[in-house]
Amino acid sequence: MRTMKTTALLLSAALLAPGVAFAQETIKIGVTQPLTGAVAASGNYVANGARVAEEVVNANGGVLGKKIQLIIEDNKSNPKEAVASAEKLIVRDKVPVLMGAWSSTFTLAVMPKLVEYGVPMVVETSSSTKITTSGNPWVFRIAPTSAMEAKSFAEKLDHFQPAIQKADFLAVNNDFGRGSADEFRKMLQAKGVKIGVTETMAPEATDLSAQLSSIKQSGGDTLFVTTGVEQITLILKQAAELRLPHRVITNGGSSSPDQLIAQAGAAADGGYFTLFFAPWFPEKAVHPTVAKTFVDGWNKKGYDFAGLTEGYRGYDGIMTIVEAIKKAGKAEPQAIRDALWTVKLDGVNGDIAFKKDGPEGKESGQNEANVYVVQVKDGKVTMP
Repeated sequence: MRTMKTTALLLSAALLAPGVAFAQETIKIGVTQPLTGAVAASGNYVANGARVAEEVVNANGGVLGKKIQLIIEDNKSNPKEAVASAEKLIVRDKVPVLMGAWSSTFTLAVMPKLVEYGVPMVVETSSSTKITTSGNPWVFRIAPTSAMEAKSFAEKLDHFQPAIQKADFLAVNNDFGRGSADEFRKMLQAKGVKIGVTETMAPEATDLSAQLSSIKQSGGDTLFVTTGVEQITLILKQAAELRLPHRVITNGGSSSPDQLIAQAGAAADGGYFTLFFAPWFPEKAVHPTVAKTFVDGWNKKGYDFAGLTEGYRGYDGIMTIVEAIKKAGKAEPQAIRDALWTVKLDGVNGDIAFKKDGPEGKESGQNEANVYVVQVKDGKVTMP
């Protein structure tokens, strides 16, 4: 009897030990996204896409015989909070891999912690060139850089009628906005387009009348906007109130056109939006079956259709991580990092594989992503 009691006590102690039984049953993946704050809409869409991936993976047997479990932290649309959330995931939750952190500014803030703790991170959204050229070998980005997006857009430039003659810029004043404006400005100048004014705005700004008035006076015909969907909504409304004559083109892929139609109404009409997944036309995706699986999973969970254009990032990010864990044969940081270099995956955006970018010996991984352009006409999304 004493032996049985002792065994029972030891078993109970083992089960109550922090993380012991749980770690044996699941593979944790850390996610840091802006779930509150200035860019919360996009962050929640990405997190929901990750949840769809979690459900799809686990419904198909998980990976290495275990289910995956996402540990999702709110970085509160703030770089300091992004660092704190990443460190919490690594130190307290002991995740072997991360996905994050939406904004380039948040991602750049987190990156030193990846080196400090030796944990890889798949970057699903951030576009600043600095992310993969700064010499951080723990970073693997599936999103296109601003330079890649600008290069792809250049191939579509002749499709705009009337042609773009003079361009102005309105960008959020952070690494994402400034970097995108710089790359598109260089591309347009190389194509012979005149450049007008470049205005910036704080991420939390709601009154953009001063910037838009300056842009109206520049005499340009096209306005390139880089920011999240919340500010794009405000810009479209205020531009209509000021009778801004410009054609509006948003870049960065974070516009969620259906949300803009719902919230900006007629002010969204005529706008062009660069995206990395066009859910209205899943048949045009590189891998239509993969796109359909994602959209079906999204709809099954009752998520807002408008979020699909951002949500795919979370889905592709988690699927990339799971494929790396599978190839690694174990859920350990170094093994996952090594395996990420060998990933070849059919994603919602397209083919996912990493090329080396950055200083020799400290290269980051960079994927070549696809870029789409859609337009809103009469309250509906079309592909010009």
